[in-house]
Amino acid sequence: VADSFDHAKFFDMVGLKAKSAEDVKKAFLVLDADNSGFIEEEELKFVLKGFAKDGRDLTDKETRAFLNAADKDGDGKIGVEEFTTLVKE
Repeated sequence: VADSFDHAKFFDMVGLKAKSAEDVKKAFLVLDADNSGFIEEEELKFVLKGFAKDGRDLTDKETRAFLNAADKDGDGKIGVEEFTTLVKE
């Protein structure tokens, strides 16, 4: 359902919250499709597909909300520390 994505519920549902910091970092590396060291907005849109082949794309609104929740330093992208912090919140 469009605009229903909740990152906290999602991380819990896929079991990422319970994983070690090392496993969370591995998930980050998968989502960082261009290997830039950051998850940018374009990559964030496809986060559900990173966990399920039939996952949908996030809407622009969901993508922005997810980015805003994680992007603590305001640089417009998510670093590995920001991602780890968000997962553990």
